[in-house]
Amino acid sequence: MTLGSSVIKSLFSAALATGLLCGSAHASVESKTWPASDKAKQFVKDTIVIDMFASPHGTGWTKDSHFHDYMNLARGAGITGGEMTLAAGSYTFAQFLNEHHQFRRVMAQDPGNYVFVRSIRDIQHAHESGKTAVIWNSQTATIIDGDLTKIPVLKEMGLASMILSYNDLFRTGSGGLAEFNGNTTGLTAWGRSIIDELVKYGILVDLSHMGPIMTDGIMDYMDEKYPGVPYVFTHSLPAGLYKDGAKATPRGCYRNISDEEAKRAAKSGGYVSPTFTEWMMDGIWPDDITPKQCADMIDYYVKLVGVDHVGIATDDMFTTEPTLNFVNANPNLYNDDGYMMNAFKAGADGCGELAKILAAITDDLWKRGYKDEDLKKIYGGNKMRVFEQVWEGEGEKPKAE
Repeated sequence: MTLGSSVIKSLFSAALATGLLCGSAHASVESKTWPASDKAKQFVKDTIVIDMFASPHGTGWTKDSHFHDYMNLARGAGITGGEMTLAAGSYTFAQFLNEHHQFRRVMAQDPGNYVFVRSIRDIQHAHESGKTAVIWNSQTATIIDGDLTKIPVLKEMGLASMILSYNDLFRTGSGGLAEFNGNTTGLTAWGRSIIDELVKYGILVDLSHMGPIMTDGIMDYMDEKYPGVPYVFTHSLPAGLYKDGAKATPRGCYRNISDEEAKRAAKSGGYVSPTFTEWMMDGIWPDDITPKQCADMIDYYVKLVGVDHVGIATDDMFTTEPTLNFVNANPNLYNDDGYMMNAFKAGADGCGELAKILAAITDDLWKRGYKDEDLKKIYGGNKMRVFEQVWEGEGEKPKAE
């Protein structure tokens, strides 16, 4: 039985929709702090740094203190902000609003420390004032409840990017795990309609977590109808980096992307961001992901697509014990030939939180010959360029029919 079945959906949608597969099993307060030079720590503070992390209320954080501890640590380390996931899987609009409320409610307990981003100037302001830039992301299109008129509403609420199909099979098309299990639906007519609205209203098309057939369909559609409008992978590991590593299943990790997919995103003007999540490292499963391994991911993408098209993303969660408990209790819901469970059992239950690992990554990349200007692009500059183009109407207009 695949994840596209009604049985799996009925059990899985609530858990998956809150982002259970977005992150890893030990993150935030449980993750390791890596030693780094004072110079690197200061560089991170002086640089615009934009993360992308999973952060569902109820699984990613269950107590307000989880949120405050995470954000205070990130702010103190100089992390400018992040793309924060509000919905995944099969969330409805009402569920999306509730998630939005939970975030705003807890942020209101610490007034003055958050900037709700509508333009890159808001990100610059957050950096200059030492506040946290909040950039909303949805890892599902189900939140519009079949109503395209909700997309401009989401834009006004600050939604910055959207994934069309999170892992499973949806009306928009096939996610990564659905295709892993043999589904070949790809991009549907409804999915194309949503893309039209996302481009029209300046919401970034995110290709993470979708199957290669779906991904190719989206890229083909964007390249033909909206040439010059970038699309991105906000948090996807390079499959090519692990091609010689041990494989937990014959098909490897279904979430990682091919070199060709990364190149096409770069050619569109977009970016690819590796995620510092251990279980996706395709058989290379450390007890703690290291700065070197994170730097390897960055370096691989830079050599593949160029320094102007690479970002960073932890895909971290504030605290993920509830996630691990659910995964252990329901292994049948993760129909991936045992890939995730094998990874967790092998110790791949961590994530490199930027506040604790980025300065050490900086030291490593300097040793490899990276210049400060290169790192500024990777840590936030490339995202700022794409954000400005997509959010603020600088993208090319679609071809005439």
